[in-house]
Amino acid sequence: MSPRDPPVWNGPSGDPNDEQFGDVVEPISLDDADGFDAVLVGEPYDGAVIGRRGAREGPAALRDALAGVKTHRFGAGPVGSIGDCGDIDVPDGDVGRVQEAVLERTREIHASDALPVFLGGDNSITYPNAAPLLTGSLGVINFDAHLDCREPRGGPTSGTPYRQLYEAGLDAYACVGARHFETSTAYAEYVAEQGGTVVTSEAVGVDPGGAAERALDAMGSVEAVYVSVDLDVLDATAAPGVSAPTPGGVTSRELFGLLRAVAADDRVAGFEVVECAPRLDTDGRTAAAGARAIAHFLSGGNGDPS
Repeated sequence: MSPRDPPVWNGPSGDPNDEQFGDVVEPISLDDADGFDAVLVGEPYDGAVIGRRGAREGPAALRDALAGVKTHRFGAGPVGSIGDCGDIDVPDGDVGRVQEAVLERTREIHASDALPVFLGGDNSITYPNAAPLLTGSLGVINFDAHLDCREPRGGPTSGTPYRQLYEAGLDAYACVGARHFETSTAYAEYVAEQGGTVVTSEAVGVDPGGAAERALDAMGSVEAVYVSVDLDVLDATAAPGVSAPTPGGVTSRELFGLLRAVAADDRVAGFEVVECAPRLDTDGRTAAAGARAIAHFLSGGNGDPS
């Protein structure tokens, strides 16, 4: 499970004053991760997708889009030091075995002092991305149109990661941006029975700041918080390149503000962007949104959150 060689980053702008992520992200080995604030890790896999596939190409598309994003955020300045450990060599085959193999690698990644930023890949990889943090109390904030807590009948899928995490000892869960008529009653009841919190996309639209507060309040006193962005949380007009695009989602501006607010919590111990499927995209919109979600998250907690 060694990673593939990390890519070389280059900022596409010819203006020397235009510092972009492509100018500051450094290809590194995992042994060097402790010297960086955050490390990128690609997970090119879509073997567990319930709907349309294509997320296997997500890590490359997210990197390409992020390379051209400038590093400055108003009120905060540039982002910190970022390394890129390359892609995990994800095996093919049974999804459960894939998760076990990825888990071996993510344990090593979480053991470093840097914040891991996983570039998906489909949502099934959320389980091995977050599971190493279950050695202590853990909460997950999931920006998603769906609850993804299906029963893993016949094996895990992209719709089962939070059921798997609950069964492994997850202490708190909040889904932000959930859509009406996209989740079965049985799964809504399951999350309620576990004490989870659901903040709908409509609630985000009415009060984005309040939505972030509800998600953080749902984490209670957990020791670590893992944050996941399934890009289908965005309205289909902003993110057509996902497995299950639907209308009624949050706007990209709402998502970016929510991510800055959540990232300010000192307990955040991991972050991911999943379900970017460039072959299904239109004009690179989904990859662009995902790249900027990463940028906003990495700048969260610095300066004015607005």
